[in-house]
Amino acid sequence: MWKGRFKTDTAELLKKYSESISFDWRLYRHDIAGSIAHSRALLDAELITPEEQKKIADGLLQIRDEIERGEFSFDEDLEDIHMNIEAALTKRIGDAGAKLHTARSRNDQVALDLRLYLREETDAIVALVQGLQRSLVALGERNADVIIPGYTHLQRAQPVLLAHHLLAYVEMFQRDADRFADVRKRINVMPLGSGAIAGSTINLNRDLIAKLLDFSAITQNSMDAVSDRDFACELLSAIAITGMHLSRLSEDVILWASSEFKFITISDAFTTGSSLMPQKKNPDVAELTRGKTGRLYGNLLSLLTTLKGLPMTYNRDMQEDKEPVFDSVDTVKAALEVMAAMFGGIEVNRENCAEAVGDASLMATDLADYLVKKGIPFRMAHEIIGRSVALCAEKKTGLRGLSLEDYRALSPVFSGDIFEMLDAATSLEARTNTGAPSPANVRAQLKKWQDALGA
Repeated sequence: MWKGRFKTDTAELLKKYSESISFDWRLYRHDIAGSIAHSRALLDAELITPEEQKKIADGLLQIRDEIERGEFSFDEDLEDIHMNIEAALTKRIGDAGAKLHTARSRNDQVALDLRLYLREETDAIVALVQGLQRSLVALGERNADVIIPGYTHLQRAQPVLLAHHLLAYVEMFQRDADRFADVRKRINVMPLGSGAIAGSTINLNRDLIAKLLDFSAITQNSMDAVSDRDFACELLSAIAITGMHLSRLSEDVILWASSEFKFITISDAFTTGSSLMPQKKNPDVAELTRGKTGRLYGNLLSLLTTLKGLPMTYNRDMQEDKEPVFDSVDTVKAALEVMAAMFGGIEVNRENCAEAVGDASLMATDLADYLVKKGIPFRMAHEIIGRSVALCAEKKTGLRGLSLEDYRALSPVFSGDIFEMLDAATSLEARTNTGAPSPANVRAQLKKWQDALGA
């Protein structure tokens, strides 16, 4: 494609070093869609005839079908997906194919392809996020009455409904979905027509191309358009945050499935065993997801580092954007899909959950609130309940094991109704404020999310 300037062939070593067809082939559908739209703009400008435009479009669609059937041979000598398709088209239809690149550079072409690809993948990721949300809501609905200890510092803190805990992740993933939707707005800007750096003296109808490809806006600066990868960085950032949420969810699953917790049982289909220890059943899906989050972080940092020192406009360094982008997209999609499937087969061990919330120390804060309602300042109430817990340790009993006399020795405002406060279900019934885990609140939230997600 640049033989007019060069007298010797490109070294074989450089060809291997610089090729990208081994990974950017996946842009073929987007490259073909962009080229068909570009041919329509060439027709509109009367630079090609209707017959030539039809040849171009038909030829490109034939190439697309061959690629999808696995019948197309990619040539490493042609470097990338753009040149592979253009060369194959020209070979098939002759001069009409050679006219396709009029008023276009690979710089604005690849920017277009990447935006088309990421727009599509962003929609796919959002759909998978919603699938995981539905799976979490369904598990919560199946176990809407199950109470578990809530934890801070991985120490038992206060009772919560299991569904409330699961819905916390539904909220997290909704923020992720909202972030992806917001990123999509900045992905959905059409760069074609920017040329290599300064557009072209052949002015095509960019509004037509944007309409044909369903872009909501058009880039306004040709230099920025070909060098901009902010949208890819932003998407990798959103993916990394989703990975962080997936990793936190995985950690809870790993803990809940452990022999020490035994809150849940993961189905055999989504666990593995040990090559040595026959009794093992390992939560590999959650562990792999937790581990893959590091890749998502690394891909974001890789792209940011590649871009940070580049002068305007396009530099070949930018070829290095593809692999981290592709890897992050593939990784997060796989993680979301498998996690949703895993939650679909989780069984909750109700007896073990009930045993865990039988720990009356979970209601210590409720006892402090009890004293506050009797007129005792909170800091003083906190100290009194702290002394009651210390007394339990001394007597080797729990809060239910103290007598009314024990409590009254700590504060005369205690009366016989104190023991009603030492029940997890009673505790939850009283937590009716917006966002709190009362059964009524949680039922309403489950219904809200079922309606929102079409669960």
